[in-house]
Amino acid sequence: MQNAKTLSGESRLDIEADSDYRIPVSNLDANILWRVTKMAFQHRARMSFAIVATILAATFQLFVPQFLGRAVDQAHGLLTIGADRGQSEDALMTTALLLIGASLLRGLFTMCQNYQGEAVGQLIGYSLRLSYYRQLQKLSFSWHDKVHSGDLMARGILDIEGVRMWVSTGILRFFLLSILIGGGAVILFRIDWELGLVALIFVPFVGVRGAVARLKLRDTWMRLQDQMANLTKIMEENLGGIRVVRAFAAQDHELARFDDGARDALTVTHERINLFVRSTTQMTFVYFLTMGLVLWVGGHKAIDGQITLGELAQFLAFMSILQMPVRQIGWMINSIARVSTCGGRLFNILDLIPSIADKPDAKPLQITDGVLRFENVDFRYPAGISAQSADEHTLTGISLEARPGKTIGIVGPPGSGKSTIAQLIGRYYDVTGGRITIDDQDIRDVRLDSLRANVRIVQQEPFLFTSSIDHNLAYGDPWAGRSDIEKSAAAAQLHNYISNLPAGYRTLVGERGMSLSGGQRQRLSIARGVLLDGAVLVFDDSTAAIDAATEQRIKSAMDSIVQDRAVIIIAHRLSSLMHADEILFLEEGHIVERGDHDQLMTQSGRYAELYRLQTRSADADGEA
Repeated sequence: MQNAKTLSGESRLDIEADSDYRIPVSNLDANILWRVTKMAFQHRARMSFAIVATILAATFQLFVPQFLGRAVDQAHGLLTIGADRGQSEDALMTTALLLIGASLLRGLFTMCQNYQGEAVGQLIGYSLRLSYYRQLQKLSFSWHDKVHSGDLMARGILDIEGVRMWVSTGILRFFLLSILIGGGAVILFRIDWELGLVALIFVPFVGVRGAVARLKLRDTWMRLQDQMANLTKIMEENLGGIRVVRAFAAQDHELARFDDGARDALTVTHERINLFVRSTTQMTFVYFLTMGLVLWVGGHKAIDGQITLGELAQFLAFMSILQMPVRQIGWMINSIARVSTCGGRLFNILDLIPSIADKPDAKPLQITDGVLRFENVDFRYPAGISAQSADEHTLTGISLEARPGKTIGIVGPPGSGKSTIAQLIGRYYDVTGGRITIDDQDIRDVRLDSLRANVRIVQQEPFLFTSSIDHNLAYGDPWAGRSDIEKSAAAAQLHNYISNLPAGYRTLVGERGMSLSGGQRQRLSIARGVLLDGAVLVFDDSTAAIDAATEQRIKSAMDSIVQDRAVIIIAHRLSSLMHADEILFLEEGHIVERGDHDQLMTQSGRYAELYRLQTRSADADGEA
């Protein structure tokens, strides 16, 4: 097994994800910040434009207080005895036009900054969504078995949103704050350094208080995100099992579960509101207290002639401008913490190496005879997936051979490993001992897409998409012709039913196929499987919800379809596989009996005992 690696640009095997799937919310990783920043600068033109626009917007904003101060002095000059009124009015008009021009340019460049910053953020979000979704498609079943889908969906929405906002709330805000605070401080100190110190008293307090508050708000935001993920899980399970909920009249219980989760989220929200209101109130109080000191000290300096009224107005205008940027220091620190945490949670998944993947030198599967072999196969599920002990195997010493035109039947009690065999054929898991070959090619050495194109598995639990019947049938081959679709439906004894529907094959089946009965869903799943070409066809208890008569008609209709394929039938009901050329009886992961139906009946073993039990049950049902 490959070694697990760190998050900083490297990867881990997905089967090891359970140990570090959640990272601490206080984790700050400069590598993650740098990684997200590099993603932003992949859009060089937009980022360059956004940064230049930010710098120009901040620069023109610094001109506004200076023009205001000049205008105040010029207006005051009009009141001076002996002043040239015409010349003063012209100067005042020029300053007013400059003020309007600076304001317009500041607004224009701010608009460009916001547009380009949001555009880059959305592009990052788009890229991350595709990468995240693509990664979820590649990660192995062993990983998905250990992670709740509601948590994955919450990450794919909330964490990506937190990362994409780094451009506007982090990178561009850094340039904006640096110029406004740094440039403003320089201008104030040049006018009067003492008054400048008084005017900037509020900066360290507001900056530190804002940073602390934002970090606390970020922690509560992460807790709220966890609560929202929990609500997503509850709602997803409720909607997925809505029929069970109604059948057991458990609406009140489900409502209570959701109410508990919602109350937890509301508690965290109240905590966030209290933190926000308390910190905002304190910062606002200190800001206006400082402004009062500036008026007091600056007023005395103006009376003494040390500064002009216009320069005092500049101080007050600069303070008004700096109030929000200083508060944004805390926002930026919060943004750093947020992108570090959200990015860490995302990259924790994006950096996983699928444990089931193509080897670097993997070649397409070449079908010659279409012979599938299990050669002394052992298998054990990864830790945390199965209830078995660490040294207990699900399958031990399994050997079988399936050839085109021949059918292998597999039967056994629940938990004996029957469905595991189907999963191994499609290489959803890798064997832990022995090997599986198709035409003497180890399936671990061939490309997954070519393997699964030649191995068609009709699942035990059929899943249907919220779409029309024909789209569900042709899911594996969207270009299948109508005649092929109807032929596969007819083989599954579903064509007549579909034809009698008002919209025929265009009928919507509803979410997860709930508008169809269990037997209809299984027949549609069978039709979907036989529509596609493949050397191996596996039926994993796919007729459990179909009555025996319909099952026999399906078998007869499919005889011609499967005659050139190796067929494996996994079932609990012996009538589903009595016709098989060889039947394997599994128990606790071992093949305890094998042979055709007649041979197994003469052995009077477990198969014969199960046959007599099912036959007596069928007879009893018939008499009843």
